[in-house]
Amino acid sequence: MRILIVGGVAGGASAAARARRLSEDAEIVMFERGEYISFANCGLPYHIGGVISDRQRLLVQTPQAMRARFRIDVRVKTEVLKIDREGKFLVTKDLSTGMERKESYDALILSPGAEPLRPPLPGIGSTRICTLRSMSDMDTIKSMLDKGSVKKAVVIGGGYIGLEMAEALRERKVDVTLLELKDQVMEPVDPEMAAFLHQELVLRGVDLRLGTAVKGFAEDNDTLRLELSTGESVVCDLAILAIGVRPEAHLAKDAGLKIGERGGIVVDENMRTGDPSIFAVGDAVEVIDFVTGAKTGIPLAGPANRQGRTAADAIFGKPSVYKNTQGTAICKVFGLAVGMTGANEKQLKSKAVSYEKIYIHPTDHAIYYPGATPISMKLLFDPVSGKILGAQAVGRQGVDKRIDVLAVAMRASLTVQDLKDLELSYAPPYGSAKDPINYLGFVASNLMDGMCQICHVEDVLKLRPDQAVLDVRDAQEVELGRIPGALHIPVNELRPRMQELPKDKELLVYCKVGLRGYLACRILSQNGFKCRNLSGGYLTYEAKMGLLQKK
Repeated sequence: MRILIVGGVAGGASAAARARRLSEDAEIVMFERGEYISFANCGLPYHIGGVISDRQRLLVQTPQAMRARFRIDVRVKTEVLKIDREGKFLVTKDLSTGMERKESYDALILSPGAEPLRPPLPGIGSTRICTLRSMSDMDTIKSMLDKGSVKKAVVIGGGYIGLEMAEALRERKVDVTLLELKDQVMEPVDPEMAAFLHQELVLRGVDLRLGTAVKGFAEDNDTLRLELSTGESVVCDLAILAIGVRPEAHLAKDAGLKIGERGGIVVDENMRTGDPSIFAVGDAVEVIDFVTGAKTGIPLAGPANRQGRTAADAIFGKPSVYKNTQGTAICKVFGLAVGMTGANEKQLKSKAVSYEKIYIHPTDHAIYYPGATPISMKLLFDPVSGKILGAQAVGRQGVDKRIDVLAVAMRASLTVQDLKDLELSYAPPYGSAKDPINYLGFVASNLMDGMCQICHVEDVLKLRPDQAVLDVRDAQEVELGRIPGALHIPVNELRPRMQELPKDKELLVYCKVGLRGYLACRILSQNGFKCRNLSGGYLTYEAKMGLLQKK
């Protein structure tokens, strides 16, 4: 058995190691166009920013280590030019010597990854415009910073790389402007959750410009000028282009393999292409969304590793299937973490999936133990079955733990009602007796059981004549901001003052985060009032209205 693997990093290296563990007899050859077969591309911004000082720590596997431990023939600086499916061979080129060779295979695994988008804008060829996808990209950016010639930088794109690079550059004391075409950063979360990131970016000195595109670039002496869609221009020493990636699927396409609508290689559940001898893994493939069932592309290292393992298993006839991609991820944005799993509200709307949503803002651990900080959480679920469809969280501590629990709950087909019964570890420094996960379960179960109806910011903004808004916070909280036109009765004064409220109107009740609003609704509903609680309270209203950034 001769297995050829095109590309390393997560998918290819994982497939190679798994194949060797399954067979000591197979001949395994890996081709990599670059110098490195497996490096921590997620760690590149942190070396630029100085958090990871030792460059060597980014090299997950070296060719020498792969040869020594797994007896894999690793050929770096070797480009694969062509796949001949009929003859079952590759045409390769040694980039050091220019020599071309034919390499036969019994099984072929494609792991070419993805390439950064680089739109054909005027001036895009400037050497002051960099992308960050490889070790050499990282070295180029770091070298420019180390020389001290970069005082101002523009980051184009507010995704993972854009946000991480904005932080890395600020760590290096560089003035940063962050441009994002959409009205929010971090597209996988919904706008009201991204609002917390906007606030953090501004507080950390980033010049954040949403809804702004670049029309072109022009070198001006020793600087770079960016012409913006707003009619303004920005001058900088360095621009980081981080507007996304596309699957590098030209080899597969040239070989006649099927390519999906999003540009990814089409594979089955065993990661096999339309050719039974050819498999594909990683950022280059099209995957199935775990929640919606739609075909999509989600370039994440965890799925790529599992896909590599699945492909190797399939080659040796070992039962193994890839069980779709959930999109579970997390990103550090200065002092905040933003995490997500499953579908967001935008996706559910676009696929016409029925859903309900709730928001909570608990602390990451017991509030009486020093250092407790809030976590803002959003849960999306089926309003009939309680099936969990997605979750998002933003906070300074404990985000990863909660998102991971919810990701497992989704995989295990738990419902929102099951969340309230989960027994999770508790000690004051780490959590609360009622963990935020349990809290989500309580709120969702109360809704599904009819204990309390909820409303959302959209409802408050489209207030009907037969509705009124009621603020049950304390007076000092109201002074800091309120929903226009709201009546005000603190929850502790509600019982003796109920006669002040209109019984012929539905009351949309709110407090800071939703808990006192729930208590008020229980009091009111048992006294003949029709009411709904604003999920997530005034804090969610602030996020939705973009008021956080202005604070």
